[in-house]
Amino acid sequence: MSGEGLAARMSGSVGTFDAAAWNALAGDNPFMRHEFLTALEDSGSVGPGTGWQPVPLVISADDGPPLAAMPAYAKGHSQGEYVFDHAWADAYERAGGNYYPKLQIAAPFTPATGPRLLLSDPALAAPLLSAAQQVCLQNGFSSAHATFIEPDQVPLFEEAEWLLRTDIQFHWVNQGFGSFDDFLATLTSRKRKDLRKERAAAQEGLEIVRLTGGGIKPKHWDAFWHFYQDTGARKWGQPYLTRAAFDLMGERMGDAIVLVLALDDGEPIAGALNFIGGDALYGRYWGCTRQVRFLHFELCYYQAIDVAIELGLARVEAGAQGGHKLARGYEPVETVSAHWIADPGFRAAVAEFLEREREGVAADRNYLERRTPFKRQA
Repeated sequence: MSGEGLAARMSGSVGTFDAAAWNALAGDNPFMRHEFLTALEDSGSVGPGTGWQPVPLVISADDGPPLAAMPAYAKGHSQGEYVFDHAWADAYERAGGNYYPKLQIAAPFTPATGPRLLLSDPALAAPLLSAAQQVCLQNGFSSAHATFIEPDQVPLFEEAEWLLRTDIQFHWVNQGFGSFDDFLATLTSRKRKDLRKERAAAQEGLEIVRLTGGGIKPKHWDAFWHFYQDTGARKWGQPYLTRAAFDLMGERMGDAIVLVLALDDGEPIAGALNFIGGDALYGRYWGCTRQVRFLHFELCYYQAIDVAIELGLARVEAGAQGGHKLARGYEPVETVSAHWIADPGFRAAVAEFLEREREGVAADRNYLERRTPFKRQA
């Protein structure tokens, strides 16, 4: 895995690398940055006992700084990925193989698009992907999976002959709006009225506050932890992140966080956590201790639109799934993952499955695009 004075190596932690050197490759995607990835490690959210063992790969010259990097994890299960391969695992193991461990190239627990190959030079993509394949072969891993790849990097995986898989998320797109009302003006009359009614109903009797940086105090994280635990228990059985993860993210990257809280007589009853990227706001977690009609939409979707407009961000990524986002002005967008399968026969079977699946996803997206709430062009 070396050549032309370069060598690829694997570490047991992103924390072993200099933060500035890692971030020089990661850019402005918050989930690829040293602060976020090490917060997960240092809080015990990933690592021993979690099924997410950090094994980041880097390419460097001798003992110099990384020239390319890949946030990667040895996975003992398929939880927390949001690209579901449980059926692949079941089929492979019924055929006598061991699907786990596998290599996961991702931001853990985070279905947000971003670079998965952190490169100082695009020419390093091929050797970095080759290194990932060699790690799988040398360690008996069945496969490698890169999820939620930003569009510009998809061709790099395709050129390396990784299998591509598509799915659909719902993103809000900023068309240069100066206000929420400017956005509403692009909707049909009925939808404009619906959204205004929802916002009024959600906010009635409550105070909505947005906190960032040093404005987020331990008491706010305590409140949000309760919200997060409630949602996590209902969705996943148990929360993925530990309580300490929120403290560390707040300390290390608080200026890239917007915490939206709904207060009733000064007490938080619901909250939504967002991360700020270079061109996008990423909605991640939500929860509540009291059900209020439309409050979920207000905190997760409408407040996020307000923030994106104020910050001049190009889009809001509001997380995985959720067809109800369509009626709130979030549009269907294709997301892409890439998969390398070691066993040739299994690879062929997966490739055939993905071809059929892509046809279905394309049909679903076409259907959804015809049902957006926007005014039709004459």
